[in-house]
Amino acid sequence: MAERRALWQAPALATLRDYVGDLSIRGRDAPAFDPTDAGTDARVLFVLEAPGPKAATGKGSGFISADNNDQTAANLWQARTEAGLLDGCLHANIVPWYLGAASVKPTPLELADGAIQLRYLIELLPQLTVVVLCGDYARQGWRRYVAGLFDGPGPAVIETHHPSAQSLNFGTRRAEFAAAVMRAAALLV
Repeated sequence: MAERRALWQAPALATLRDYVGDLSIRGRDAPAFDPTDAGTDARVLFVLEAPGPKAATGKGSGFISADNNDQTAANLWQARTEAGLLDGCLHANIVPWYLGAASVKPTPLELADGAIQLRYLIELLPQLTVVVLCGDYARQGWRRYVAGLFDGPGPAVIETHHPSAQSLNFGTRRAEFAAAVMRAAALLV
């Protein structure tokens, strides 16, 4: 983790550091973006619900990352690997700050506030081609507060299941999630 924290200080990540810093100034416990991801060069943005305990500052890695030590991150990494989507990605959450245990869901106000923050993040990603909305809260926040922002068509949007074990271990959801990530990869070709 020390190496990753050092990478987070790279000049190329200053814009994203400022974004996270602004959330912290507002009293939000927002983890940093994984500095080994694409940063502001991201072409694919995966949007989940809210950072889990393994991403929380002081409680976990302090990074939003498919490399975190939890099943959600492992499922996301596996699907990306199978799709050949190893580069060009960034991970975010519709509510970018830590809410608590996974059982704590965003309130309507937190969802609206988080979606506003996601809009600011998207402005920092000039090469964004695809947004993958993972789960109901990401989908709701996008539809209500983000989708109408684009002057033109905006990025392609793919809706899918949240990559948590609880979500993907139900019926055909794991295969559906993998197919959604494959579609995202195909849009980059």
